[in-house]
Amino acid sequence: MKTLILSVAALATSASLAMAQDVVRLGTEGAYPPWNFINDSGEVDGFERELGDELCTRAELTCEWVTNDWDSIIPNLVSGNYDVIIAGMSITDERDEVIDFTQNYTPPDPSAYLAMDEGLDLEGAVIAAQTGTIQAAFIADKGWTLVEFATPEETIAAVRNGEADAVLADKSYLAPVAAEEDGLMLLSQEEEIGGGVGLGVRESDTELKETLDAAIQSMKDDGSLNALITTWEVATTFGSIGGRA
Repeated sequence: MKTLILSVAALATSASLAMAQDVVRLGTEGAYPPWNFINDSGEVDGFERELGDELCTRAELTCEWVTNDWDSIIPNLVSGNYDVIIAGMSITDERDEVIDFTQNYTPPDPSAYLAMDEGLDLEGAVIAAQTGTIQAAFIADKGWTLVEFATPEETIAAVRNGEADAVLADKSYLAPVAAEEDGLMLLSQEEEIGGGVGLGVRESDTELKETLDAAIQSMKDDGSLNALITTWEVATTFGSIGGRA
């Protein structure tokens, strides 16, 4: 659900077709639970770890996991440091000008506000968001006061220490924080932004895109994708919004 505000002026020469490689490298952030995070064993975990492993099995691909900071995740895909982005990335027209997307593997997740005051006036508030996300762009477009941070953890810390009045992020990311921490709460207002989450690939990797598309569709068709979405509570299921989005 996060959307990078692209600042790539020139793209590096695309790497060779990922399908021709012995290993397909899956790039993720590793810092956005329950979508993706690093577990106590130092390994990538979460909804997208399970999803990525299953997609590779169905597509008969040998895959390995790579972590990358969010703010450079698209440039490093384009330059060939990995072959697929699987990092809670919303499909947007702006991003699609630089990379290609598979069909979405989750519907849009509502964006929510986390704050310390349930009566907060959002229009007059300072709102934190992670740099390069659809939430940051949304706040900027509204003309509200925005403060941006490099990581999602820093946006929540900004609310705790008074640098910001609220943070706007995916509800699936903020809800566990609100449930576990006294003094922080989700506001009733939510925002519907973004077009669902898909895998990002280089524009030249059409065969890889088609292969992954087929694997995603097979998980939709047999219900296993909805089951995984429900287990990790990352979004509504596809059936609840009328099927493939």
